[in-house]
Parts: sequence; C-alpha cells; structure tokens
Amino acid sequence: MKRLFSPWRAQYIATFKNETKSKRCLFCAMAKQRSDSKNLILVRKSHCFVVMNLYPYNSGHVMVVPYRHTKGVAALNSAESAEIMETTAEMIEALTRVVKPQGFNFGANFGRVAGAGIDKHVHFHIVPRWNGDTNFMPVLADVKMISENIRATYTKIRAALR
Repeated sequence: MKRLFSPWRAQYIATFKNETKSKRCLFCAMAKQRSDSKNLILVRKSHCFVVMNLYPYNSGHVMVVPYRHTKGVAALNSAESAEIMETTAEMIEALTRVVKPQGFNFGANFGRVAGAGIDKHVHFHIVPRWNGDTNFMPVLADVKMISENIRATYTKIRAALR
C-alpha cells in the first residue's frame, strides 16, 4: 500500500472553516468556559489541559493543550513545556490502564499543510494504537471504526486519572 486515505477527516477539517473566518480559537474558548464534561476536558493543570479529540483517529485519542495561545512549540516557556511532557506521561499511563493499547503515537501538526485543523494554537496529540487498527474499512468503505462511544471512554479515562 502506497497511500493510506482517511476520508473521515474531511468532516473534521470542514468544522474549522467558520472558526478561521471568525478568528475565534476553539481551545481558548474551551479553557474559558469551564464546561469540562461538555467539552470533553479530562484534566486541567496549571499550564495545560487535556481534551478528548472529537474526531479521533482511534478510541482514546486525546490532545494536550497549553492554555497560552501560541502558534509554535518554540514559544512555550520551560514551565509549560515541562508540564506538557509530565501530563503526556500521565495520560499515557491512564490510557494504558483504560484502553490497553499496544503502542502510542505522540506528536503535533504545525501548519494546515501538515494536517493541523487548529493551526494557531499549538497542541499535542496522543493516539492509542493497536496492531491492525488501520484496516480496509476507511479505505474501501469510507468508515472509521471507533469501538466505544466517546462519552463512555471519557468517563473511564476521568476515573483513571483520579
């Protein structure tokens, strides 16, 4: 296979057309609202928070987001960077207990051409992975299989973080 297509991402990308026009940052709005359950925010720290990805690659896909609105990783100060990495480690431990993956992808997309749906506020993805989680369904049937309702996964991860 030379290309892996993920057509379900088109719905995700389309959601940010209005955000770009309005100049409103989704992550900044979430942080201010304090509606954690509604926004799927799992945990808040001093410098960052963790939110479930509404359009996940896999069940348990979360994002670590600094509160400070900055476009790039170089602008993060040492306290923000340290807390993001500590929080990432905590999330990997919690996700390991809850969804029992065989591995993880961890990273960020810088810029729209790199795949960033929200490119003006740096954030880091943690994606649980299993052997065989990329299969024929998205390629042939335009379907991405997520094994559990996002609210059920949210509840389990929140419990694991306590």
